[in-house]
Amino acid sequence: MKSYVIVGLGGRSTMFVDALCNRYRQIAELVAICDSNYGRLQLAAEKIRKYWPNVATYISSDFDKMISEYKPDSVIVCTRDKEHSDYICRSLDFGCDVITEKPMTIDHKKCQQIVDTVKRTGKSVRVTFNYRYSPPRTQMKQLLMSGIIGDVLSINFQWNLDTNHGADYFRRWHRFKENSGGLMVHKATHHFDLMNWWLGSVPETVFARGGRLFYNEKQAAKYGLAEHGTRCLNCPVASKCNFYLDMNAFDAIKSLYLDNENYDQYHRDRCVFGNDSNHSQKIL
Repeated sequence: MKSYVIVGLGGRSTMFVDALCNRYRQIAELVAICDSNYGRLQLAAEKIRKYWPNVATYISSDFDKMISEYKPDSVIVCTRDKEHSDYICRSLDFGCDVITEKPMTIDHKKCQQIVDTVKRTGKSVRVTFNYRYSPPRTQMKQLLMSGIIGDVLSINFQWNLDTNHGADYFRRWHRFKENSGGLMVHKATHHFDLMNWWLGSVPETVFARGGRLFYNEKQAAKYGLAEHGTRCLNCPVASKCNFYLDMNAFDAIKSLYLDNENYDQYHRDRCVFGNDSNHSQKIL
């Protein structure tokens, strides 16, 4: 039986927790969990201990201690994107394989650091590009490999992100490029991966440009929301904002974030129109 630890216990970690506690419980053991927020750490532990009673808890500053004491086969990284490279490389140096949420990291320097550490340690890093496993994308791969359409000479790939799902990137920590690399890293890595996978090749050069054309103060004024607050909670114009997020209405969001704000002052419901965001919403 292989042993696993998870670092980062936000919403994205739940799919790994569920898999280790249920479907793969006979072949995989979740031995420890780690997070920077003490409240989320205890919330996750309460759920996991119904399946793994002895799972250990560590605050993020004790990550190395956790790895040293439990020596897991693999570390699952679900932290903020900017922190991926640090946890990946530290895990590799401890002799662990790594499964990480995408993107693997947010810039070239950190990417090269991971590649160099993999070569030096001989351990592996797997990035969870889940779109490869969705039936339509898998069928596309099969059709291309069959040669039924002949040689592929060019690709025009467009992904239209609606304002339901898309708005959330401007509420969360993703709104800052220093955390996520922007949508051209956090979101578009899916799209580059699909194209690379479908064609079995990688581009020689990459060029990108973008801008924030919708989620800005100009649009807020257009919708009569110029007096918006910094977050949805207690926002003076919440009643007329189509982007208002009531965290109390969603049990998962409330328990993970709203109930634990006192530990790290992280606000999951930042205003999508706030001028402090440096995210690119339109990418070419």
